[in-house]
Amino acid sequence: MGGGMAGRLLGLGWAVRACDLVSEKVAALVAAGATAAADPAQAAEGASALIVCVVDADQAEEVLFGARGAAAALAPSTPVLLCPTIAPADTQRLAQRLSDQGLFPVDAPMSGGPARARDGTISLMVACADEAWAACHPLLQALSGKVFRVGTRCGDGAKTKLVNNLLAGINLAGAAEALAMAQRLGLDLSRTLDVIEQSSGQSWIGSDRLRRAIAGDYEPRAHVTLLQKDTRLAVQAADEAGFEGPLGPIARDLFERAAREGLAHLDDGALFKLLAGAA
Repeated sequence: MGGGMAGRLLGLGWAVRACDLVSEKVAALVAAGATAAADPAQAAEGASALIVCVVDADQAEEVLFGARGAAAALAPSTPVLLCPTIAPADTQRLAQRLSDQGLFPVDAPMSGGPARARDGTISLMVACADEAWAACHPLLQALSGKVFRVGTRCGDGAKTKLVNNLLAGINLAGAAEALAMAQRLGLDLSRTLDVIEQSSGQSWIGSDRLRRAIAGDYEPRAHVTLLQKDTRLAVQAADEAGFEGPLGPIARDLFERAAREGLAHLDDGALFKLLAGAA
């Protein structure tokens, strides 16, 4: 999704520096007009904003505060967008460290996938102080037409994203179970999904993932490990708030099972593969 966001900005004429551990990803963005940065500090030098688009809190910590980290290279009052799906407590901790260095932390997790990141239709769930909002608003508007300011406290964006992703995980698990049942009943899966998409069982993630899954396409757009992480974090956040729901733990356990059974690095639509008994 970081590559999609960078491509979006390049297409709108923004100057972009790209930094990633995978050199091929950087090379693709350089071909589109970006400048390559050897490390996060080089990416941050003189930047008007920094977007951190990684998988988890440890990676975010390394990018910002590790050796040649970005935070020390940024000018005061520079907005730093924290886009990964991580625990609210980790977002708050990172935001506090950024604030202590005079920077503007912006809790800005996203949803929608790489293609929507590229065309500017991802959802951005933003929580930040008013001065940070003013500083990053032009960038946010360039990134997407679906920017939701959910609060002024860093951490509220992370909480909103976990609520969303828990429902995404539940919806995907339900869609995979329904299509696995349809297969066992001897139904045409494509036609069944056609019906679901125009009926009360429709969900965006179910249609997006299961349409590929029933065609046997498990090339990862979003690995099983991502919703494995996100549903775990969401149920953990619920526990910490004293809320106990019946479906979240079931979805979490299903993603854990898929990872244990060798599907971790397939597309998360592989839940269908698991439930259809073809793993």
